Amino acid sequence: MTTQTFSDLQLDDILIDNLQAQNINTPTVIQAQTIPVALDGKDVLGSAPTGTGKTLAFLIPAVQHLLDFPRRKPGPPRVLILTPTRELAIQIAEQAKLLTQSTHLSIATITGGVAYMNHAEVFSKNQDIVIATTGRLLQYIKEENFDCRAVEMLILDEADRMLDMGFAQDVETISAETRWRKQTLLFSATLEGDGLHSFANRILKEPVEINADPSRKERKKILQFYYRADDFAHKVALLTYLLKQDEVKKTIVFVRKRERVHELVTLLHQAGIQSCYLEGEMVQAKRNEAIKRISNDTVNVLVATDVAARGIDIDDISHVINFDAPKTADVYLHRIGRTARAGKKGTAIMLVEAHDNELLLKIERYIREPIKLRTIDELRPKTKAPKPVTKKKPSQKAKQKSVAKKQEDTKKKKVKQRHRDTKNKGKPKKTIIKTE
Repeated sequence: MTTQTFSDLQLDDILIDNLQAQNINTPTVIQAQTIPVALDGKDVLGSAPTGTGKTLAFLIPAVQHLLDFPRRKPGPPRVLILTPTRELAIQIAEQAKLLTQSTHLSIATITGGVAYMNHAEVFSKNQDIVIATTGRLLQYIKEENFDCRAVEMLILDEADRMLDMGFAQDVETISAETRWRKQTLLFSATLEGDGLHSFANRILKEPVEINADPSRKERKKILQFYYRADDFAHKVALLTYLLKQDEVKKTIVFVRKRERVHELVTLLHQAGIQSCYLEGEMVQAKRNEAIKRISNDTVNVLVATDVAARGIDIDDISHVINFDAPKTADVYLHRIGRTARAGKKGTAIMLVEAHDNELLLKIERYIREPIKLRTIDELRPKTKAPKPVTKKKPSQKAKQKSVAKKQEDTKKKKVKQRHRDTKNKGKPKKTIIKTE
């Protein structure tokens, strides 16, 4: 039987009311599969692409556990959530606060980019859920400013990215410090690779593996197409035209390098389009400010490098525009995953120059579907699209000629005799017939 509502999962009424207040009534695939297993107290090794409701898949059972087993007296954190980035930690905290309204549960974050002792509230008498990045949390643990002994549930979000960023040892240290915990939930965009499974085996105990990968189904909610561009100036003209269309409500524009970010923001400003930006070298306060501006509709365009391709969850992104083609096909998937989140529809557009053509074909093979070409009459490309390299089929006459040549070669071919078959043969033995 398919789960239809959150009531079927036997959640607390407060949780259901808080979800309904956000207009969330039906569990996504990852939520429907994870929540019952997590509520049974089992470890979980979960895979789900971004935009499929993964955060609530671990927050709901965590909050339900705290409501089911209230603490008798104030104490240190009972649920610890580790994330690879500050932005992701802040977003999870915001979702946790919405989910715990009308409860006495407290939420706190520990991240870098914040003055060291500004986390004083985390060390106060009572904390229920702490969301942290590994580096700063380890600092507090080593200086005995953070008590791990009360942690009952450890949750690792985007574990694959933690490994990519070199945090495996840090996470294992934190796992050892929270060894009294009862349960661990580990989530990753994919469960591919021996490294992740080896890492999971060291952290989890007999986990239930949940591979809720509705990526193709989710992608159907994303309309994907591309425009061909002659050069940089043509791409800017295409981008400016697209951003001025009525249906383009809120957009993330992806570029490869941070130098391009500033150049594009300036060009858009000159074209009368206000935008904010996000790139790797920004200080935390500026990052937060950029996300706030696009989130509250102060501006409707965010220009970003791939630092924003994962973990940034901004509501109601209608369009993702790949101004620069991504380096790989999986980065393309992460980028377009910023739209069509939580069941909504979205549009992904790529601006393709001649040198991007091979990558476009790779992406189409990767997602197993063609991406449609569109054109704008007044901005048609002047250059022709490069022709795909195809092998010419041989004519019937050429085929016959090839067959005849092979047959002739076979006749001419001498069977080589091995030396060992010819040497020391000696004289043939005479047959001696004995007579009585």
